[in-house]
Amino acid sequence: MNDADPAGDWSSWPAPAKLNLFLRITGRRDDGYHALQTVFRMLDWGDTIRLRPRADNRIRRIGDSVAGLAEADDLVIRAARLLQKEANVAQGVDIAVEKRIPSGAGLGGGSSDAATVLRALDHLWQTNLGEDRLATLGLALGADVPVFVRGRNAWAEGVGESLVPIDLPPAWYLLADPGVHVNTAGLFQSPELTRNAAPATMADFVSGASLGNAFEPVLRRREPAVEAVFGVLSEVGTPRLTGTGSGCFVEFATRESAEAAQVQVASRVSSRVVGGAARSPLLDALEAGG
Repeated sequence: MNDADPAGDWSSWPAPAKLNLFLRITGRRDDGYHALQTVFRMLDWGDTIRLRPRADNRIRRIGDSVAGLAEADDLVIRAARLLQKEANVAQGVDIAVEKRIPSGAGLGGGSSDAATVLRALDHLWQTNLGEDRLATLGLALGADVPVFVRGRNAWAEGVGESLVPIDLPPAWYLLADPGVHVNTAGLFQSPELTRNAAPATMADFVSGASLGNAFEPVLRRREPAVEAVFGVLSEVGTPRLTGTGSGCFVEFATRESAEAAQVQVASRVSSRVVGGAARSPLLDALEAGG
């Protein structure tokens, strides 16, 4: 990232991971998509996006983001091009991604990276489209992009784009990665998937009702590595699946209890301890100006 360009210097922007604290499918919509309910929880850990504005209109990816992912298919490139077209921008940008969020784990890595590109370039290019327009653009890239654009913990319905901000108590999470890349489209087609769950209410969630993840029983039957991680994590708490990926987590009230649990499972499971965020660290970075 040291090839000089006269347009500007590199700036760094956080692209946080998320958890789905539950995930229900309540039916199918008229457009064929599944109707979902979930709560998105922002985390204080994730990828880093580095951006360098260019004087020309070229949009380049410097290095890889996900191994084997072609530049044209990369959501960060697609997000930049979408914003450039929408706002009729003459500038370009170089994009470098420091990946920490594993692909296919249900932690929102690609969606968060795309949202950070939209929000940060809106700032750097001074397009000033505003949160609502950027969220609409984000939805064209993926159902999880809008929640990252808005950057708030949220109760979500629809395909995940109908968002109501929700205050969540402080929490720490032991995240475990079974190392399985889940094909989301294939999982949605599974005949074993429960697609008609009774709709939950926010009051159900707040009361602590166990709302589950519709994909968990399917994935545990299909993937022995996921089932094995659930078995280990059950020794320290109640494991849950996030999103439609393979990432598993256990929630704790304190960092100390999460770290103690990590020590207990360290020899058998690849894991990390992360904090739940009151809001996306991207919002803090935008307010600070990058």
